[in-house]
Order: sequence, then C-alpha cells, then structure tokens
Amino acid sequence: MIQLDNLTKVFDTPEGAVVAADHISLEVPSGEICILLGPSGCGKTTTLKMINRIVTPTSGKVFISGEDTTDMNTQDLRRNIGYVIQQIGLFPNMTIEENITIVPKLLGWDKAKYKARAREMMAMISMEPDAFLKRFPSELSGGQQQRIGVARALAADPPVMLMDEPFGAIDPINRAVIQDEFLKMQQELNKTIMFVSHDIDEAIKMGDRVAIFREGKLVQHSSPDDLLAAPKNAFVESFLGEDRALKRLNLVKVEEVVSDEIATVSPGDTLETALARIEDYGYQNAILMVNDRRQPVGLITRAKARTTKGYCRDHFESVPGTVTLDDDLRKVASLMFSQDATWLPCVDDQGRVCGQITQRAMTHHLGSRFRAREAAARKPDSAVKE
Repeated sequence: MIQLDNLTKVFDTPEGAVVAADHISLEVPSGEICILLGPSGCGKTTTLKMINRIVTPTSGKVFISGEDTTDMNTQDLRRNIGYVIQQIGLFPNMTIEENITIVPKLLGWDKAKYKARAREMMAMISMEPDAFLKRFPSELSGGQQQRIGVARALAADPPVMLMDEPFGAIDPINRAVIQDEFLKMQQELNKTIMFVSHDIDEAIKMGDRVAIFREGKLVQHSSPDDLLAAPKNAFVESFLGEDRALKRLNLVKVEEVVSDEIATVSPGDTLETALARIEDYGYQNAILMVNDRRQPVGLITRAKARTTKGYCRDHFESVPGTVTLDDDLRKVASLMFSQDATWLPCVDDQGRVCGQITQRAMTHHLGSRFRAREAAARKPDSAVKE
C-alpha cells in the first residue's frame, strides 16, 4: 500500500515560493493502480517523485506498506521501488541483460539468480530472451526499449512501482499493445502502482482509481466509473470532456447489461412460427435461429417472415455478430454501429447463446448514474430542518 499524508512541496524561485503539491493525502491499496491525471504543471509528477525522494518533500509523510519512509536511507528506498519513465532511461553502454539486472546485482543476488530473472522478465514482456538479451538499447525500437524499461523496474520484484508517463512517447498502436500486456502482467504480479498520465483514455483503461490534480491540489480521487459518472466539480467535468458518458463504455462489461430473455427459432421451424415469436417478443425486427447446440446460425427478419412461406433454414440472413460476457460496451457499440444493429446475441465460451444485449439496455445502464446524481442534487438536504 502507498499512503500519502499531507505531502507538500514548495519550490523557492526568484519570483517567490511556488507550491507544486499542496497537502496531498491519498491511499493506493495493495495490488491496485492509481493514475495521477491533470493538466501540465498541476503537481502530479512532483507528487510521484516525492515518493522515491527524487524530489524531497517540504512537509508531509509517505508510507509504503505501512512503514514511514521519512528516515529511510534513500538508496534503500529506491531499490525497493520500481521506476519507469517516459524517456525510458536505459544505459546505452550496457546490454539489455545488464540493464534488466542492475538492481538485483546491487541487492546482492547471485549470478545464476539474476540471469534467470532476466530471462523470466523477457518472457513476461513477450520478447525472446535469446534474441534480445545480448543486444544494446540502440538496436531496439522505441516500443521494445519501453518494454525493457518496464522489465528493469520489475526485475527485483519490488512491491511498489512508480510510472511517469511510461507509454507517452510510443505510437498509438504499440502503446495499446504494451498497455494490454502490462495489465495482463499486473493480474499476475499484483503490484501497487502509482502512474502519471496525461491521457484520459489511458487513465480509464488502466486505473483502479484516478486522482485528478489542479494547481497542486488533489481535486478528486475516485474509481474511473465514479469519476466519469459523478465529477466532483465543473473543473473535473470540463477536464473529462463532454463525451465522458461514452468513455464509460470501456468500463462496463456485457455481463452487467445482458438480458437472458431472448427468443429463438430452430432451422426446422416455419416462418409463420418465427413471425409469431417476433410479434410476441415486441420491438425486435428479427429473431435468432440457433442449431441443436444452441449456437447462432442465422437471423429471420420480420419482413421475410411476413411475406414468405416455408422453413427458417431456407430463408435466413447472416448474424451481424456476437459478443461475450467479458466484452466491454465499447466493442458492442462499435459492432452495432458498423452493422446497423440495435441488438446482438451474447454467447458463452462454447459459442452457445446465453442472452442478448440491446442499445436500449446500454443507454439505460449508462444513464442511470447520471439520473441518480441529478436526483440527489434536486433532493432537499435532509440535514436542514424546517
């Protein structure tokens, strides 16, 4: 766990004292990622650097796993904290193996152990050890170097990691890949991470919690969903943007919105039967046809069922797509828009239909938090007595 208690930094300048971080207090529970977010100069990087004492605090305390770090030896403190920066900071005259193992060596690991750790870390970041360990940083692409930077920070297995815009200099495609790989690693490693970013989408994707800074002050510290659904004030609302409801699509899984009520027909059913079930079901303009394993194999449209006689197996259209319970609503919305669909079947791991998701259900779910917030704002303060 990382705990900041009234952490403050005042810089002396020719123009006078500048408060870069003003009494910052927050906690990052063990195993979680907290993203520090805000406009340039808001104090997020200063706050991060005070944790490993690259910047010395003016006042306040930092606790790591409950231990006050105030009187801890600076070198010992830093060797127990992984640190990744945007500029990567690999030593150009050292091989990749030497870069990765530098902290384990300083900690006194034996040669066999730190060499094995280097190979383990390369496998974890999806880079072939035999192909890369003996190379130098200049022989790697920017994205590969950034992965090595992450591997180096993790090599000594520190409980805490600090990351200062670690993926900001990488092109969007590689950045998304590295973000995904890092999140997979985090599921296994369960590190406590504080992460500076300037990218709202990155913060929402990667953070268990997001801390919004402004002019050296911590304005809001919430889960991404709470942040988007209930910004604390006009600044946070403006900073997140008018499309914050759409940003929540990344956070909501299909399983939270899916309905297990879905009408189906089999290939041997008549179109008359299909039409009757479409009418019984209400608003849908088509019904799903499934095989004997309850896997989707086609759609019977209302128009076809009304104007044609025969069996479903002879008059179906292709299914526009399916989603799984673990998909997020952003993927669902993209598929719906591209296929001009208002609903999609949901399938389980065996491809069997387990429900459906509709545009109506998505908009209702996303809007419920905003409606609850507005209702709370209209409600008279119960503490005020007549």
